[in-house]
Amino acid sequence: MLEVLTHPLITHKLTQMRDQKTGTKDFRENLDEIAELMAYEVCRDLPTEPVKIETPVSPCIGYALSKEVVIVPILRAGIGLLDGIRRLVPTAKVGFIGLFRDEKTLEPHEYFAKFPKNLDQSIVMVVDPMLATGGSAVAAINMIKERGAKQIKLVCLVGVPEGVKAVQNAHPDVDIYLAALDDHLNENGYIVPGLGDAGDRIFGTK
Repeated sequence: MLEVLTHPLITHKLTQMRDQKTGTKDFRENLDEIAELMAYEVCRDLPTEPVKIETPVSPCIGYALSKEVVIVPILRAGIGLLDGIRRLVPTAKVGFIGLFRDEKTLEPHEYFAKFPKNLDQSIVMVVDPMLATGGSAVAAINMIKERGAKQIKLVCLVGVPEGVKAVQNAHPDVDIYLAALDDHLNENGYIVPGLGDAGDRIFGTK
């Protein structure tokens, strides 16, 4: 499933992020706020179970999340989505995966991975601002599945049809959530119109 979340506040904040005049502070704050807004929709189908509680007036049956949530940012830009999602799901655990691209083969390779236990029993959200070629997302999902994860959601800010198709072909069981589906990739592999290099703009490294 592909879902593009076109909430007015998301599109408003994304427009500010796209503007090349937007500085690091405002870029990072808008990304953080969009992540929280997206999390509300991404979490809409999380499983719950009944729990018995006592209100100040009487006993009642409420509902609590029945599975753990694990957020896995793809380093480094994925970190920009982490805090916004955790504010909405503060009990979520966090894993990290780092990938580098081989200059000759252009294939992504894992250089760092750290995950909580019981991925096979958790809802895993893989997060990265950009879904361009889809290579990093596909590789990250492969690596997480190898560690037992079965229920995976891919959460990205901006994607293109090429990246969506790559993930859907490799992992048709993974739901994809975007704040915007842009037009295409240019000859340098950048999303058009996109917002530039998300990592550089988040951390001010360029």
